[in-house]
Amino acid sequence: MTLVKRCRHGRTRGLPTLLVGALAVATTLVGGPATAVQPSTLHELAAAQGKYFGSATDNPELPDAAYAATLGSEFGQITPGNSMKWDTVEPAQGRFDFTKGDVVTDFARRHGQTVRGHTLVWHSQLPGWVAALPSAQVEAAMKNHITAEATHYRGAVAAWDVVNEPFNEDGTFRTSPFFTAMGKDYIATALRAAHAADPAAKLYLNDYNIEGLGAKSDAMYALASKLIDEGVPLDGVGMQAHLAVQYGFPYAMRENMRRFADLGLDVAVTELDVRMQLPTDATKTATQSSYYRQVVEACLAVARCVGVTVWDYTDKYSWVPSTFPGEGAANLYDGNLAPKPAYYAVRTALGGGNDGGGQGGDPGALKIQYRNSDNAAADNQIKPGLQLVNTGGTAVNLSSVTARYWFTGDNGASTYSSWCDWSPIGCSTVTHRVVAMTTPVAGADHYLEVGFTGGSLAPGASTGEIQLRLNKTDWSNFNESDDYSHGTGTVYADATRIAVYIGGELAWGIEP
Repeated sequence: MTLVKRCRHGRTRGLPTLLVGALAVATTLVGGPATAVQPSTLHELAAAQGKYFGSATDNPELPDAAYAATLGSEFGQITPGNSMKWDTVEPAQGRFDFTKGDVVTDFARRHGQTVRGHTLVWHSQLPGWVAALPSAQVEAAMKNHITAEATHYRGAVAAWDVVNEPFNEDGTFRTSPFFTAMGKDYIATALRAAHAADPAAKLYLNDYNIEGLGAKSDAMYALASKLIDEGVPLDGVGMQAHLAVQYGFPYAMRENMRRFADLGLDVAVTELDVRMQLPTDATKTATQSSYYRQVVEACLAVARCVGVTVWDYTDKYSWVPSTFPGEGAANLYDGNLAPKPAYYAVRTALGGGNDGGGQGGDPGALKIQYRNSDNAAADNQIKPGLQLVNTGGTAVNLSSVTARYWFTGDNGASTYSSWCDWSPIGCSTVTHRVVAMTTPVAGADHYLEVGFTGGSLAPGASTGEIQLRLNKTDWSNFNESDDYSHGTGTVYADATRIAVYIGGELAWGIEP
């Protein structure tokens, strides 16, 4: 049974309101009670948790029989990558072509899947005639497009990304023909038009780089709050989650999801993939698996996170290589349609166990992130910034935790001083010392060991940054460029060359 409450703008909502519509928590993808059949697919595992698990798709790949078989069996929700966008649906003003989108909705119907419509209003993939319209005609054209498309797919589409990517990275509104003509009010106008055309569909705002806390997600939060206060029909926020192992995991994703949920909105992860710089290696693969797992765990931890959609499930049809040259391997399945470690990490997060995933599924309940606080690699101090993040489901006693940053002492004194300059948890709780390695290796003959006098780190929480530095007692220079743990990044990112130990056992990272 779905509980309902009255939201501030007067519409009823489910708690949680599942995007899957008719799919109840106790129902499998094809029918029958979930208690009667052991969940086996990603979607069945998610449905047992009250969520859905979906994939994007597109018309060119659907004729691939092997691809379509997995798409139709493993996933309970699909999103058309391009076939419902404006340039495809209305290439000339007033001339609509729903042929490609109908192929996707027909596939979903035959496989018992729900569909997320993507997207009604977006600054990109617009036919030229839209930008050529006089400003006074843009609103009418936008309303007509929304009305025609949402009406055509009424009953076939469970949710719409009504407005896609409305913000710049700094949280200002993105320039588009719609913003130029109507200002930010175009968003409320679009939502109202979509609701009028299909009152049963869930209506979302969707954007990238809003998964964690920051200026862009703050802007989306402010917009959503305002729309709700004004009685505009808005049901949820879509967080695309196009992630990359080299840029770190989004800060405080769970907390960010919860604040939108606290507005009475649903949250969906709508376009998840985790790309990496090629070639792949074990470290990148482990980080990718960790990111996938953390996204799923964040959604599971927030009741109003309704589900997760990957942006196509296989590297064979990934958008990444053509958009980010030199990057790829972003999806759950490889180019041969074989599951990767990330797939098994997702299964584990959904409660399915690591059944056959091999290595790389779960690098530990703690991870460490690093930034270089000193861009001079040849001066007399090393200044690593570190922060620990609890990626597990239980609190961690920090007194049992240590971390090691490896470096080479080069020439000069063999004795060292270390310092904690600042941390939100208080430097008095942070211990630090430099230890000489018994057996030096390439890139490391010493390590900075960091520990804690006490405290507890809750699930999903971070220590916040710990600003550290060390020097030789004669203040002679280092050459950090070949140090094992040294990096050049100036923003916090996951660091697999810095190890974390819990009770003396390696929990994260790769030792030199």
